[in-house]
Amino acid sequence: MSRVVPVGLAEQTEILAYVDFMSGAPTPLRQALGVNALSVGPASVLAVRQDASGFFNRAGGFDDRESVTEDVVGEVCDFYRRQGVSQGAFMIGPPLLPPDWASTAKRWNLTEGGRYTKLWCETDVASAPTSGVTPLASGLRVGPVEPHQAQEWATVMMTTFGFGTPGMIDTAASCVGRPNWRQYAVWEGERIIAVGSVFLNGDCADMFGGATLPEGRGRGAQSALLTARTRAARDAGCRWLVAETGAQGPGEHNTSLHNMLRTGFEPLYDRVTWLRHV
Repeated sequence: MSRVVPVGLAEQTEILAYVDFMSGAPTPLRQALGVNALSVGPASVLAVRQDASGFFNRAGGFDDRESVTEDVVGEVCDFYRRQGVSQGAFMIGPPLLPPDWASTAKRWNLTEGGRYTKLWCETDVASAPTSGVTPLASGLRVGPVEPHQAQEWATVMMTTFGFGTPGMIDTAASCVGRPNWRQYAVWEGERIIAVGSVFLNGDCADMFGGATLPEGRGRGAQSALLTARTRAARDAGCRWLVAETGAQGPGEHNTSLHNMLRTGFEPLYDRVTWLRHV
């Protein structure tokens, strides 16, 4: 077996985390938010009608078992249309783009959106002590989130990312305690100031939802959360970890990217987000 995580597994672990995060919520929340999902071959598609940002409307998990044909793209676009979302996205790893992708994108009016860096590491590598990692500041502590702390944990995560509506926060809170998730937080006293999750998918796990309140930044919180989540994935039997963060352009500094690189992650590729305006 290759040392490097297979591209298809890396992409599927990511999209399955998003699908489970939203689709695993109680039925009243799913109905209120307009949450629906679809499988298209090895890929999965998620639509959240009440997500005005369009962030959660995404298709991913494509692999080399099935080409990303015009018919596949059409099926995804039709699903977005039926769900009544104004924008949907395709997340396709560069090695999986077919030779005729440019013509397919043109036919379906797909435009380039943001770029994300896909990272990976072996859990044994990232679990080892790493020099250069910012230590957790005095007065802060990191640990797993208990069910009675779910609402505060979810509020920190979702409001930091700009999803502060009650339905979105309640959906995130409902994720705490599911068998294939591990949630962690950093506390200052009795108050949560940073959060992060890891989604477990067999041999692979996805770092999900790392967020820190402004007053908690630069104090080692996310480095501590990366370490805690990595060890949780290793203990659950995962061989690989994957993560995604905004690609760093010339003259830019992405703190999240550098935190992961210091922990032992390596870039796998930069991936374009292809947008479909419905």
